[in-house]
Amino acid sequence: MNSYNLSLLHTGTVIEEDNLTLGQLCRACGTTADWIISLVEEGIIEPLEKDMRAWYFSGASLMRARSALKLQQDLGINLTGVSLVLDLMDELETLCAQIKLTGNA
Repeated sequence: MNSYNLSLLHTGTVIEEDNLTLGQLCRACGTTADWIISLVEEGIIEPLEKDMRAWYFSGASLMRARSALKLQQDLGINLTGVSLVLDLMDELETLCAQIKLTGNA
């Protein structure tokens, strides 16, 4: 990913095909590697490779990391709580999509 694409990430455009390194994810979120590592340890985001030296993250991981950061900053939720909230939000989104598919919306 070049610097142009990284600047697009800062403006809210995420290109799913591009993968981010740990450093790029840190810059895109404005946070530290330690915090991103904590997200991985908590299961909030998952790197595409298991070997930490080769970690790459998807655009979905970026969006999830940014949501986690916002929850922590705005509501003071710890990472365990953030994980629970994000999982519930994902489940709600899935259920809403299922309702729309069945025509009951």
